[in-house]
Amino acid sequence: MTLIVQWRAFADLTPSDLYDALRLRQAVFVVEQACAFLDADGFDRDAIHGVGRDASGELVAVVRVLPPGCRHPIPSISRLAVAKHTRSLGYGRATMAAALLEAQRRYPQSPVHLDAQAHLARFYASFGFVPVGEPFDDDGIPHIAMRWAPR
Repeated sequence: MTLIVQWRAFADLTPSDLYDALRLRQAVFVVEQACAFLDADGFDRDAIHGVGRDASGELVAVVRVLPPGCRHPIPSISRLAVAKHTRSLGYGRATMAAALLEAQRRYPQSPVHLDAQAHLARFYASFGFVPVGEPFDDDGIPHIAMRWAPR
């Protein structure tokens, strides 16, 4: 498994990176999950974007880290998506680990928030995230807020 995750501010994304990232997010969140929603939610400009490419250079994973006060009072991780044809390769786990490290690097000693699709709560729990609050509906998909705290 070769996955290289590079971190870029929105303004530093190449047009190709931006197109590929939005295409992947739409393929997963809109088409695959059959959920009509506005993926371009207004937070991308403030986010640091992780773009994950495989050994051939194909963009196969994306994630973003939002600064404190952007969407939540603390830093948050969102829009983690992995290309369907690569999901058995561990890219989701590698991308999430990279996002958590990037959040820690940028915001040392800060807790980190994420709104997990409920069926993925165990995946995020494996990184130390714990549920906070009650499950909620987000565009027809059950979610749960989760928080990671530094030790």
